Amino acid sequence: MQIDAIDVYHLALPLVRPQRTDLGEFDKLETVLVRIQSGGSAGWGEATPGSAPLAASEWAEGVFGCVRRWLAPAIAGRWIDSGNALQGRLAPFQGNRFAKAALDIAWWDLKARSQNLPLYKLFDSQRESLEVGASFDRMDTIDELLESIRRAFDAGYSRAELKLRPGWDVHMLNAVRQEFPVETFHTDIEGTMRLDHMELLCRMDDFSMAMVEQPLAADDLVGHAMVQEAVRTPVCLDEAVTTPEQADMALELHSCRYMNIRPGRVGGITPAIAIHDACRDAGVPCRAGATPQTAIGTRAVLALATKSNFNYPADYFPSQETLRQDVFDPLAAAKDADDGKLRVHLWTEAGLGVEPNLELLGSLALNHARIEAGKP
Repeated sequence: MQIDAIDVYHLALPLVRPQRTDLGEFDKLETVLVRIQSGGSAGWGEATPGSAPLAASEWAEGVFGCVRRWLAPAIAGRWIDSGNALQGRLAPFQGNRFAKAALDIAWWDLKARSQNLPLYKLFDSQRESLEVGASFDRMDTIDELLESIRRAFDAGYSRAELKLRPGWDVHMLNAVRQEFPVETFHTDIEGTMRLDHMELLCRMDDFSMAMVEQPLAADDLVGHAMVQEAVRTPVCLDEAVTTPEQADMALELHSCRYMNIRPGRVGGITPAIAIHDACRDAGVPCRAGATPQTAIGTRAVLALATKSNFNYPADYFPSQETLRQDVFDPLAAAKDADDGKLRVHLWTEAGLGVEPNLELLGSLALNHARIEAGKP
């Protein structure tokens, strides 16, 4: 496909509830949308690294600048016939995986539209709906947490993620397990522990967790292997894996028995598929991770989650509960009458099935740039 033009949008989307961070509260979610045009067709992609470089080294404003200044000009006017070819054109630019992901997702959307297929159909998926899970961070009280979890399971969510924080760990897990003895939970530590917390990590075995996610720092694959050898609970790597090469190393070291794959964090759908396939061949299952984002990024994650080695309910953040204004209608989630599970039903339109209103994007945009082949 010939890449004729690329539009880049830096958006600020009002949040339903402010996001608490170490820098204070953010009342808007900043994100970057990319539109790749080829002939009369266009594909959409999204990068949501956050409004500030806190959860990752990238942030939305930086992603916008990187795509506009470097990445988009590298592919404008080029013939790109595969995701690997796109990644090859972007390879000279180090890091900046969220920025690359926006373009990679847009290319896959464009490819699926050219074949008049929903994106997930390119992955030979037989699924038409997906079970999903909820996520819970620290709250003001344990009772508030328990009530929120109860509402989620009543709605049909298949599992729940519990964020561990200093002072919000074993006591919280005890309370949750006493209230919900048979429901599926996993814990996410976000890399805040060290090997000298091994006693606490071993306590995870007491709570029958489906997995413990990212207990140590992102660069400590050897330490994760030591934790996995010491505990029965499967270790899941998240921030530790940002490339297929890191995934191969983690699998060789036996650093985990689960892997969380986020398209944005690893550079797009193309490297995400490579990581998925390596995990499948090694017998390590995957789960599809996500953060609050627009309908574009949400659908990209759900399309990826239809691949065969994703066997754990995907992350799901209903945009109507996180954003005051999405760029497209969210997918419908419905509770199955037979088993009571909440499932998101996939779309039937080509590609990601999303056509944002350009006037709406203009009203939400902090900045917009258009890069065309042959133009400075």
